[in-house]
Amino acid sequence: MNAKNVTAAAHIADSLKKRIEQFEAGVHEKETGVVRDVGDGIASIAGLSKAKSMELVRFSNGEMGVALNLEHDRVGAMVLGEWQTIKAGDEVETTGKIMSVPVSDSLIGRVVDALGRPIDGKGDIKAKADYPVEKIAPGVMKRQGVTVPLMTGIKCIDAMTPIGRGQRELIIGDRQTGKTAIAIDTIINQKGNGMVCVYVAIGQKDSKVAKIMAKLQENGAMDHTIIVVAGASTPAALQYLAPYTGCAMAEYFMDQGKDVLVIYDDLSKQAWAYREVSLLLRRPPGREAYPGDVFYLHSRLLERSCRRNAEAGGGSITALPIIETQAGDVSAYIPTNVISITDGQIYLEGDLFYRGIRPAMNVGLSVSRVGSAAQTKAMKKVAGQLKLDLSQFAELEAFAQFATDLDETTRKQIERGRHTIEILKQGQYEPMSMEHQVAVLYAVTRGYVDEVPLDKCRDWETGLHRFLDGQYTAMMADLEEKKALEPDIENGLKAALEEWNKVFASK
Repeated sequence: MNAKNVTAAAHIADSLKKRIEQFEAGVHEKETGVVRDVGDGIASIAGLSKAKSMELVRFSNGEMGVALNLEHDRVGAMVLGEWQTIKAGDEVETTGKIMSVPVSDSLIGRVVDALGRPIDGKGDIKAKADYPVEKIAPGVMKRQGVTVPLMTGIKCIDAMTPIGRGQRELIIGDRQTGKTAIAIDTIINQKGNGMVCVYVAIGQKDSKVAKIMAKLQENGAMDHTIIVVAGASTPAALQYLAPYTGCAMAEYFMDQGKDVLVIYDDLSKQAWAYREVSLLLRRPPGREAYPGDVFYLHSRLLERSCRRNAEAGGGSITALPIIETQAGDVSAYIPTNVISITDGQIYLEGDLFYRGIRPAMNVGLSVSRVGSAAQTKAMKKVAGQLKLDLSQFAELEAFAQFATDLDETTRKQIERGRHTIEILKQGQYEPMSMEHQVAVLYAVTRGYVDEVPLDKCRDWETGLHRFLDGQYTAMMADLEEKKALEPDIENGLKAALEEWNKVFASK
C-alpha cells in the first residue's frame, strides 16, 4: 500500500471514530437545506440528505416542521404552524430531535393543542419529559388478557357490549346519532376510580369542545381529564398529529402503572386530514383518494392500546375511537379499516335515534370481542337473559306485524321486549353505577316491570333507584363490594322489587 492510500485510509478511520464519538455523546451534526416550494402547509426542501423520518426541522422564520417524505433529491416536510411566511429560498436546518410532546402530571385538568401547548389560559405546563408521538406498540409478551371491566355507566353497553381495560372498542354511526355523548358519559363515569381520561377532539368546532369542557367541569370530571384539541380551523397537519399526541400523553400515565382511557373524536376527520397532507406530499392516491398507508395510520395508533402485565409495569390504555359513517354505510374504506383493527364496535343507528331510543345502539350489529370476560359476575348473570329476551323480541315483533291474533305467551314476550327497550333508554350525562344497573336489569328480565304501564317505565326506574338507596342501603353496598348476585343479595333484591312494585302501584 503506497503512502497516498495509507493517508486516505487514516483519514477515513479518523472520520469514522469522530462520528462514533459524537453519536455516543448524543451530539447532533446540523444539516442545512433550502426550501424549494411551499403551499398549504407542506414544504419541499432540498439539501437535507441526512434527515430522519418524523425529525423536526427548523425554518429560518422560527417555525418548526416535521419530515415525512424522504426522497433522493428532496424532503417533504409538514409545517407545524404558520406556513404563509415561509417562501422558496429560505434556509431550513435539522434539529436531530424526533417529533415529541411534553408530558407531565400537571397536564390533568388542562386543554392543550396538538403539540402539547396549553390553550386554556391557565399558564404554562411544566414538562417532566418528552414522549415521541410515534412509538412501537408493546409486544405480545408484555401484555395480559383484558379481564378488568371499564364501566361506561350506560346500561345497554355495559350489559351487551362490555368494555374492558386495555380494549379498543369502536363507536360508529352517522353524524348526530350520539357518538360523542357515549364517550363523554364514559369519562364522567370514571370519576373517583383513579382512571386518567384523554379526550382528543379532531376537526371539531371550538364551540362544541367548549361545551364538552363545561359539561365535564360541571360533573367534576375535568379533575381526571386532559383535552387535546385540533379544531376545524387548525391546519390539517395538526389534525393528523392530534391522536398521536393524545396517545403519547396516555403512555406517560400508563408507564406509571395507571389505567388510562383515550377517546379519539373522530378518526374519520384524521383520515381526511391525512389524505389532504398525503396528496400535497404527492403520494399516489388509491381507493377513495386515500393513500395506500391509511390503514397503517390507524393501526399503529390503536395497537398502542393494551393492558400490560406486572413484569412490564402494569397499567393500561383503553381506546374508544369514533368513526362517522355516511348514510349508515359500514362497508366504506375507513369504517372497514378501523372495524378490523378494533376489538368490537358499538353501532349507533339513525332510525333508532330518531324514534327516541337513546342510546341508539343496534344490538344486532354491535359486538364486543372481549365479551363477558370484562364483566362482573353480577352483570354477567343478568346480561345473558337480556340478550336472549331482545333477540326473541326482534323476531316476534317482525312476525307480529302480519299476525292478527297472537297467543298469550307470544303477547307476553312482545310486551316484555317493549318494556326492556324502554328501560334501556338512558338520558345524556346520567351514567349509572354497576349495582343500580344490575338491579334494574334484574327487574326487567325477571318480569318485575311487566305490569308497569309502558309510559311509566322511566318514572318506575327513577323511583326504584331512590327507593333502593333509601331503604336497602346495606344490600346495595354488598352488591357494590362483592360484584356478584350471591343468594342473600338476590333474595334481598327480590324482596325490594316486590315492595317497590306495591309502593309504585299505590301512587
